[in-house]
Amino acid sequence: MFTDVKYAFRQLRKSPGFALTAMVTLALGIGANAVVFSVLNALVLRPVKIPNAESLYMVQRGHFPSQSYLDYLDLRDRNHSFDTLMTSTILGSIGVNDGRDSSTAWPYLVSGNYFDGLGIQPSLGRFFHASDEKGKNSAPYIVLSDGYWRSHYNADRGVIGRMVELNKHPFTVIGVAPPAFRGTEIFFAPAFWVPIVEEPLLQGIDNLQYRGDHSEWMVGRLKPGVTPAQATADLNRVGVWLSNTYPGDDEGLTFTLARPGLVGDMLGGPARLFMTGLMTLAGLILLAACANLGSLFAARAADRAKEVALRLALGSRRGRIMRQLLTEAMLVSIAGGAIGVAGAVGVLHLLTAWQPIPSVPINVPVNPDIRTYLVALVMALASGLLFGIVPVRQVMRADPWQTIRTGMSDSTMRRFTMRDLLLIVQIAICAVLITSSLVAVRGMARSLHSNYGFHPEKAILVDTDLQMAGYADGTYAQMQRRMIDAIRSIPGVSATGYVDQIPLGLGGSDSGVFADATTDYRPTNQVADAMDYNISPGYLAAAQTQLIAGRDISYDDKKDAPIATLVNRTFAVKVFGSVQKAVGGHFKFWSGNRALVVGVVEDGKYRTVTEDQQPAMFFSFQQHQGSGTWLVVRSQRDPAEMTAAILHTLQGLDSSIPLDINTWTQEMDTALFAARVASIALGALGLLGAMLAVTGVFGMASYVVSKRLRELGIRVALGAGRREVLSASLGRAFRLLSIGSLAGVVGGIFFSRVLSFIVYEASPKDPFVLIGVTATMLVLGLVASWIPARRALAVDPLILLREQ
Repeated sequence: MFTDVKYAFRQLRKSPGFALTAMVTLALGIGANAVVFSVLNALVLRPVKIPNAESLYMVQRGHFPSQSYLDYLDLRDRNHSFDTLMTSTILGSIGVNDGRDSSTAWPYLVSGNYFDGLGIQPSLGRFFHASDEKGKNSAPYIVLSDGYWRSHYNADRGVIGRMVELNKHPFTVIGVAPPAFRGTEIFFAPAFWVPIVEEPLLQGIDNLQYRGDHSEWMVGRLKPGVTPAQATADLNRVGVWLSNTYPGDDEGLTFTLARPGLVGDMLGGPARLFMTGLMTLAGLILLAACANLGSLFAARAADRAKEVALRLALGSRRGRIMRQLLTEAMLVSIAGGAIGVAGAVGVLHLLTAWQPIPSVPINVPVNPDIRTYLVALVMALASGLLFGIVPVRQVMRADPWQTIRTGMSDSTMRRFTMRDLLLIVQIAICAVLITSSLVAVRGMARSLHSNYGFHPEKAILVDTDLQMAGYADGTYAQMQRRMIDAIRSIPGVSATGYVDQIPLGLGGSDSGVFADATTDYRPTNQVADAMDYNISPGYLAAAQTQLIAGRDISYDDKKDAPIATLVNRTFAVKVFGSVQKAVGGHFKFWSGNRALVVGVVEDGKYRTVTEDQQPAMFFSFQQHQGSGTWLVVRSQRDPAEMTAAILHTLQGLDSSIPLDINTWTQEMDTALFAARVASIALGALGLLGAMLAVTGVFGMASYVVSKRLRELGIRVALGAGRREVLSASLGRAFRLLSIGSLAGVVGGIFFSRVLSFIVYEASPKDPFVLIGVTATMLVLGLVASWIPARRALAVDPLILLREQ
């Protein structure tokens, strides 16, 4: 074996261009797979970093992860399958004042048994426990995350016992979590944890007592010996009791289990589907690389046909020659794998540090672990065997006497060879990758100019929460109107308005809608489930949302006036039958509250850009007050100038209000995050596919030209023109390119159907995509054939025939 390795190394040193090309080709394939697998491992395969994570399950309401706090308490106390059930929720950005400076942070609100149930131990101080909870607002403690402790307190061990103000309320730091702990959802990195019984104090609203408020996530640890199916049946037994006891909120309630980490099936389902597809494409990249290398090694074996024939004629065993060829392939595969893994590690470190939404602590640790390295090693060895075994058939079928006599093997005389098949496979795979990437990019481009029911261009958003500045319930609307009036006075502002949550933002809530005649407010009697927003006059103009019937919300829609609401077109048709019947009609919501429809607006997108049209309603901000504040400012002025003017104006009203000012286009990064990641990932794979297509066609064309130089010289000597020379030398490569491209486009269209679940308006039937793929493959063929074509056209028959 040592002799074989030395011989293989010596052979590769004789052909450095071949060796470098082979190693880089394989490095691209293995590197791409290592990156995708590491992300797949972090998102799907690897459990959250919690002791005995295999026994942890998220309890879902149907197939949605959100639960009410009161239902959580009943499930916790009445189930027989879980050692413990814990609940948590992301509160959102809150104001933090530690006595040195003021800032904002994103915490988790968790039940008192959270840390004990997960089996986590503090690295400093202590955790809070279930015994610390003695009712509403009874546990003013916080536990810092390791990252927040290091970034805001310089890892000061004296932080324990320090007082910190959260939304102007005092809390005590009692502990620091271990470094690797981020909670049960891998994408969110909280600043700290707060007992959930403090939610009424921090939010100003006691949603914990409302069984219809589904804003908590529930995670439990199964008892030993209990299966997920048994636990599901047990939870549904409790669900029947809840349905009978609280029919107004829980009728027909069922539960399912999901793995924690990606908020159950809501995000986990699409993420698993996309990552499976992405892993499939990455595997195709490696397969295309192997096909490329198989073609190269087959050509190399054909070039060494006389050497192999001589060795066979002198008594060498075919098995010995095959082993040496495989050793050469394994050296290339191991070296290429090492280069690919090194590049993948660098990319993964960048992805781990990447925070796609700067204002929100969302990122996913995807650093490689032992699984990544083992998978890369297996792929390298398998690839070496896969492309290294291609020349074996040539060696096994070689006739040494004919090769010595004619200087060529039988395989070079056949019209269709293994190299041709490998090139077709490689081109088809690359066409699939290019088709998928163009579908994603095309869908992404369309999504940037789609109708969302609002127009983010030329709009600026001001985000704040008045409770952070100490404002009390009942005073919010008054201050929000003062802020609107102040911004309207800024030169260049054409419209401004308030909304409690922007569409396609991280927030947003929905409510059950009942017909006006309804008296039994069970969920089964709902006529619709609608998104609900609170807005001020001027919001429609600032958001450029079209009013299609009736009137806008006005400042006369005060707290003591009848509840006025705008509804969208889908709501009007679903609840009232038509837009015309909706205006002036009544409906009920929140178990009996009666609302008057004063106007109808166009449909829009509210939760995700890929959702189907759904009902929505917009209430007057004076009738439904909330501390959460988004101000939409429409202006043609430079955004930087407007940001400075808005900041100066609002700080003049109250300097204690924390402000976050961005363009609406920037805020759309959140909604378009999944689509952009998909487009970038598929674009990168498409680029790799294009590179492999170029090298494959180039290698094929170069090899054909090199083998037919004598024939081409004779043709030129007999008067053949440039067209005949090109047809003879490159016609075969272009025919194979056409066959592979056609097969690849068909496969790409089939695969691209999956993308419609991730990328808004991604359509595999887009004529632009079909034309684009055809043009791309044609250009790649021309680029790859340029150097061999020049060599073919530059042949001098006199010199060539004299040398021959």
